[in-house]
Formats: sequence, structure tokens, C-alpha cells
Amino acid sequence: MEEIRIETKVTKVPYQELSQKEFELMNQAVQAATHAYAPYSKFTVGAAVLLENEVIITGSNQENAAYPSGLCAERVALFQASHQYPEVPVLALAIAAVADKQQVESISPCGACRQVLLEIEQRHGKPMKVLLCGTKEILIIESAESLLPLCFGAKDLDC
Repeated sequence: MEEIRIETKVTKVPYQELSQKEFELMNQAVQAATHAYAPYSKFTVGAAVLLENEVIITGSNQENAAYPSGLCAERVALFQASHQYPEVPVLALAIAAVADKQQVESISPCGACRQVLLEIEQRHGKPMKVLLCGTKEILIIESAESLLPLCFGAKDLDC
């Protein structure tokens, strides 16, 4: 038997060390959370996608009484970006969440969103930086693939 260690590099960055574009992206994610429809969980999430053409697309979570019918903020923003600009790679995605009218300390994409991030990253052949926006600092992951070790993708389907 051989043990294999899988590690993910995550960089903690205080707000003041963010680039101007990263700071703008984070603020747009926080703002997007205010447009969420979350009457059941009361947990609003916003996402902001930075495209290679410098366009920023935002999205927020949209819940439904039939719980599986809702959609996470990340997928709302990414699907909208893919629809509007299908050939333009995503450079970065910022995610922020608000509960009880306060931004939460940490947020991370669910498994379904991680799979979508990976698909979009692989589709364009460029890494997608992921910014997890907390109240005091931002966690930065340099590639969506880092969020999903041992990932399943198009390469596994012989496409």
C-alpha cells in the first residue's frame, strides 16, 4: 500500500494587499449577495466573475421551496458569463456570503459548484483564480482544479 498526499495551496490576503481589480471583484460579490433570493436558509451568497475581456458578471443564490431546484450564486454568475461571452475565459471568481445582515467569516463553493468551476476552467484551458471573501481576509486559490482534487472531467469521458 502506498499513501498519496494531496495538498492545496491557499493564500491568505488582508484586504489592503488585494489588487484594485481583486478588491472591486470582492465588493461586487458582497453587493450581489444583497440580490439573493433566500427566504428559506436566510443565507445569501453573491459571486462576481472577472472575464478576460475585463467584464464583471455577478450572480446570487436563488432558492426554491423544492430545495434541489434552487441555484448557487457561483453557478448563476458563471452560467450567465458563459451565455453572454461563451468564448471568453474566466480569470477570477469572488464569492461572499451574508447571514443575519453580516458578511460571514468564510465561504467555500459546494461540490456541484466546484465541478462547474472546473469544467469552465478546463474548457478555456486557463486557470481560474478563486477568491473566498471573509470579513477580515480573503483566501485565494490560484486554480479551480485545486478545489477538486482527483477531479472528474471531460478527459474521463473520452470526448
